Amino acid sequence: MATNLTKKELVQAVSEQAGVTKVQAQKAVGAFIDEVTGALKSKKKVTLIGFGTFSVKHRNKKNGINPKTGERIKIPAKNVPHFSASSKLKEVIAKK
Repeated sequence: MATNLTKKELVQAVSEQAGVTKVQAQKAVGAFIDEVTGALKSKKKVTLIGFGTFSVKHRNKKNGINPKTGERIKIPAKNVPHFSASSKLKEVIAKK
């Protein structure tokens, strides 16, 4: 089973692959995260050709059940981040 890739490990990998310092890579990764977050907050889509699309989806309010108590609860409507992988990314992942 594969382990998760942490932000620190991502920065290290970007640093090595791009041939830049860790500080530069950290700034680049941080800027990417900030820009995607800002775009999603403004309800804009971020499309990276060959990778996928980040977007915001709206979830309507609904009724639910608290699994611990069995009590009926109301779950409020909210916006949630969504990622849709491109067909190219799906192909790469599907290959063994």
